[in-house]
Amino acid sequence: MAVPADASRVVSVLRESFAEYETLYTPEGFAATTPASESVLDRMKEGPVWVALLDHSVMGTASAVGRGKDLYIRGMAVLPTGRGLRIGHMLLKQIEDYASAHSYRRLILSTTPFLHRAIRLYERFGFSRSEEGPNHLSGTPLFTMVKILEIA
Repeated sequence: MAVPADASRVVSVLRESFAEYETLYTPEGFAATTPASESVLDRMKEGPVWVALLDHSVMGTASAVGRGKDLYIRGMAVLPTGRGLRIGHMLLKQIEDYASAHSYRRLILSTTPFLHRAIRLYERFGFSRSEEGPNHLSGTPLFTMVKILEIA
């Protein structure tokens, strides 16, 4: 679980992870995807934020916020140098465990159609596309993916 002292590193991971896609976002969409430290600190007040460590270095991050019986995943990113190491899968597993422990019924996320590698990860993890919105982030196209959680 991230702590406030991790906020600047979370910002760095988000910016570095999405930098190669910046031209595919609108400027406003990219700014929302790569928030400043103050916004990350606000997210920590709204719900959990995780960091994934490798050799004491932050390699990935994700955050979530409850929306009724749904847990909405946002701000998920893995540094390019950490891709292929199952960091994204581990973050999703941590989020799912958290959701189950807190009686959420669904995991929901929004993604852009050009994040092909992330979409494949989400599909392998059991997410499927949904017609639910939002359909854009400040002009950048989005679609929603949902995973129904088993009730124990």
